Amino acid sequence: MGTEVSRQDIAAAFRGAGAQPGDLLLFHSSLKSMGHVDGGAQTVIDGALDAVAPGGTVAVPTLWYNGKPLERRKEDFDLKTSPAWNGLVAETMRQDPRAVRSDHFTHSVSAIGPFAAELASGHGSGRPFPSPWSETAFAEVSPWSKLYQFNALYAFIGCGMKSCTMKHWIESRFVSGLLDRLPETERGRCRKLLAYERQKGPWCYFDGRAMYLRLAAQGLIRTVRLGDTLLFAFRTRPMTDAALRELERDPENWFHPLILEWRKMVLDLSHK
Repeated sequence: MGTEVSRQDIAAAFRGAGAQPGDLLLFHSSLKSMGHVDGGAQTVIDGALDAVAPGGTVAVPTLWYNGKPLERRKEDFDLKTSPAWNGLVAETMRQDPRAVRSDHFTHSVSAIGPFAAELASGHGSGRPFPSPWSETAFAEVSPWSKLYQFNALYAFIGCGMKSCTMKHWIESRFVSGLLDRLPETERGRCRKLLAYERQKGPWCYFDGRAMYLRLAAQGLIRTVRLGDTLLFAFRTRPMTDAALRELERDPENWFHPLILEWRKMVLDLSHK
């Protein structure tokens, strides 16, 4: 049956990992990893809200797009009814009457709390940034950019950095930083050599587990036990800044040879 986990246990674990009153907290989770959670997925959400009370906001990725372009088309996404595929906690959060969901077919976020509407609003507006899913998923105005702006606490329960959606925000900024070095006449051509609009191609994916170890060695991660599993968390801004420094300092250690070739091409063009 597993260890009994209560709402109070969940709130205490988040606080132990750094949650504070008034915080913005986003988390990924595996419900079954914790043991027996009294009240199930709703208890996890309410425990997280307790951890940032009073005045805090809790968010969960509620991802609809499942990586199958023929099965999940952009025009079929419905903000109110399209389910989250990434776990029971995510789907429970999406259906919570208190929740506000951002309007994006691949990388929506649902949130509860005073900052929920602001976090979710305008997803995809402002400057677009490259990603394999769309140029709007991690745009200048998106929940993912706001997590960085407000230095949210970013947490994981029973899952690892492989689940980290913010990892793709980092990849997006890495690519855009290189493209920004180019004359405008070259940017579009070089961008389209990478994965684009759910079309397969090379992308600067990096090893989340290896990055976790680097960040932990820098003291950026706090870990506590929750039932039968571990909860770990970091502040979004120092984590993403440190990860980008690692990628820029030692790209050969992180990227596929095709990305390294693309990077060299961009740097060569930028120096002409």
